[in-house]
Amino acid sequence: MTQIVVAINIHRPIGAVFDYVTTPANWPAWHPASRAVSGSVDHSLLIGEQVTEEFVAGGRHGSCVWQVTQREMPYLWTITTFTPQVQAEITYRLKAHGEQTFFEREFTYATSGIWFWILDFFLMRRRMHRESRIALEQLKERLERPASRDTV
Repeated sequence: MTQIVVAINIHRPIGAVFDYVTTPANWPAWHPASRAVSGSVDHSLLIGEQVTEEFVAGGRHGSCVWQVTQREMPYLWTITTFTPQVQAEITYRLKAHGEQTFFEREFTYATSGIWFWILDFFLMRRRMHRESRIALEQLKERLERPASRDTV
C-alpha cells in the first residue's frame, strides 16, 4: 500500500477551504491529475454521494467513480474508489488557525498485480507525489488570489 501525504497552510477560513476542495467541479482547476468530473459536481459532496473523475495520474490515463465515505464538516472528508487495477482513498484533514487553514491531503492506494506494483515502485509514486505537491500549491494560490475571495 502506498501513502502520499502533503500539507499546506492557506490564508482562508476553514469553511471556505472545505467547501471548495469537497466540490468536485473545482478539482480540475487546482489538481493537475484531474481532467474532468461528472455527476454530482456542483456542491460539497455528502456521505454516499458519487462523482466520476477522468484523470491522468503518474502518467496513467483513467476514470474512476469516487464515493464519499466520511464527512465531518469542516474538518474531515474521505472518498474511496475501486477499479480492477487499484483501490484508493483520499482523505482531507483541515484545522483552523484564526483566518488560516492547515490543509492536509492523504492519498492511499494499493495496486493489483506485480506489473502495477513494479510500475508504481519505480515511477508512478514519485510522479504522483510531485503532482500532489503541485496540487496544493495551486490550491493555495487559487484560494488566496484576491479575485477568488468573492466566488469561493
